[in-house]
Amino acid sequence: MADPPMADPRLPEPPLADPLLTDPVRANFSTCGYGERITCVVDGDTIWLERIKIRIADINTPETFKPDCPAEKALGDQATVRLVQLLNQGPFDLRAVDRDEDRYGRKLRVITRGGQSLGAELVREGLAERWNGHRRNWC
Repeated sequence: MADPPMADPRLPEPPLADPLLTDPVRANFSTCGYGERITCVVDGDTIWLERIKIRIADINTPETFKPDCPAEKALGDQATVRLVQLLNQGPFDLRAVDRDEDRYGRKLRVITRGGQSLGAELVREGLAERWNGHRRNWC
């Protein structure tokens, strides 16, 4: 039996598949606390998945850290709790957008289940807005 052919060292390695985009995600989420973040929800539009920080690319939610007013904090907390619930309802997919990361190094992804955006569900429930390139004043 012949040995398999060796890779040509002059050619670039083929890109590895993005583990965030391959199979449906099945994970148990909770709200992030202090310390190491593995798989948890930071706020209504940011999660950690297996130590990878992901910004939900199609929405913006109220801030929970350094909000501009108490009303923003309360709505942001509601969005966080609701996102935990949505993520824990079953497997979901992560879809790539026009760029891989934002300026903070967070992976940019749209989270879908059955072809429907979970972020769009937060928008319908009044807990988020569609991302339009800048933060809204929630106060």
